[in-house]
Formats: sequence, C-alpha cells, structure tokens
Amino acid sequence: MNYKNIICGFHAINSRLKYYPDSIKEIYIDENRKDKRILSLINLINLNNLTINYINKEELYKISQKNNNQGIVCICDKLNSKVKNLDEILNQETNDLLLLILDGITDPHNLGACLRTASAAGVDAVIAPRNRSATINETVERVSCGASGLVPYIQVTNLARTMRELNERNISLIGTDSIANYSIYDIDATTSIAFVMGAEDKGMRRLSREICSKIVQIPIYSSIESLNVSVSSAICLYEAIRQRKFNNISN
Repeated sequence: MNYKNIICGFHAINSRLKYYPDSIKEIYIDENRKDKRILSLINLINLNNLTINYINKEELYKISQKNNNQGIVCICDKLNSKVKNLDEILNQETNDLLLLILDGITDPHNLGACLRTASAAGVDAVIAPRNRSATINETVERVSCGASGLVPYIQVTNLARTMRELNERNISLIGTDSIANYSIYDIDATTSIAFVMGAEDKGMRRLSREICSKIVQIPIYSSIESLNVSVSSAICLYEAIRQRKFNNISN
C-alpha cells in the first residue's frame, strides 16, 4: 500500500469524513475502543454509510505502521489539488488575488500548518517549487486538518520564472525577512499580492529575494529571533485581510 493513501488519527479522519467522505475506501477501528471520542466518530462514519472493520491493535499497526494511530485508520484515495494549473488561478475573474509562496519549506508539519492558515484566510493558491519542498502526505493532511484538499497547492518547476510571471501580471511580491527596511504594516495589501516565505533556517533563496517587489519584516519585541513560518504566514495574510475587509471600520 502507498502510505499516501493511509491516514490515521481523529483530526485527519474527521476532516476526511466532513469534506471528502467519498474518498474513503476502507475504515479500520480498534475493536477495544469504546470511548466517547471514538463513538462520536463512528456516528459520523455511519451517517456517511461507510463500513467499519473492527480489528485488534496488532492488525491495526500492520496497516498504519504507526503506534500512535489513535485506534482508527482509513485507506483513502489521494486528494488532488482543486486546481492543477496556476493559469486557471491567475485568469479567474477576481480583482485582488491573495497568494502564498513557500520557498524551500521541506517540513511536512510546517506545510500542513501553512495550508491550514492559507485555507482559513481564503488564499487563492499556495505555490512552491517542485524540488526542495514538502509534498502532500499523511502528516500534512493530519496537521492541516483537511485543509490540504481545500486550498490549491501548486508545485512549479521553476519558482523564479513563476515569480517573474506574477510580477508581469502586476501581482506584488512581498518577501519576508528578519532584517528589512519595511514592516509588514507599511505595505498596501489591498491589490493582488503574493507573500513569499522562506525556510526558517535559510530564509528565501537569493534569486527569490531579488525578484521580490519589497522585503518586509514582522516586528518582534523580544530576544526571539524569528517566528515559525506558519505563524509568519498567518500574520501577513491576515494583515492583507484586515486592510481589505476592515480598514473602513471606525475605531
């Protein structure tokens, strides 16, 4: 079995049942689990008319290859991104695109958290290079709580070329760094914009940085040197939302 077709744990499976029940092919539950949490999930499974296979812990481990499967495992179809072609996103009839570019994010936990944040913020697409980037797997799906299938995650062959194409379409490319002349609160985020996030240890690659329209920092008022990439993404994306949706609200 391909591990990408196996998910386990309450959050990931609960999200699958809510958003993509038709993608679930088989469900296995620890025959000894009778607690409220598992019973609540069983009720949701029954509402979707799915069959449950009750097995022992040893058999459950053989399927999941995880000791921390929380007593429930699903075999599912792999989720496909809603839109595979970036041009479909860029050509849609909307005035102000909101994009997130992840430059070198290889940790699936970080990717999952970023996708969850992006989905909550209504991002039009998350873009990443095909190489040196995390791909959608069971960890990403679990951490994102199902958001990995709700927001388009588009991996491109040449990120620099894609960024230049975005520039040509008048989409502002706002890079983030711990050292910058501008703050995230100094920019105009009411027009089409793409926030570029680099890896926590290395930041954006040199070429990505050079292509950016502007580099901004998120103010930090302590000895902490940096924020997690998903936290930085959330701050930037919600500053754009604040400017677009709440800027006219009086104090």
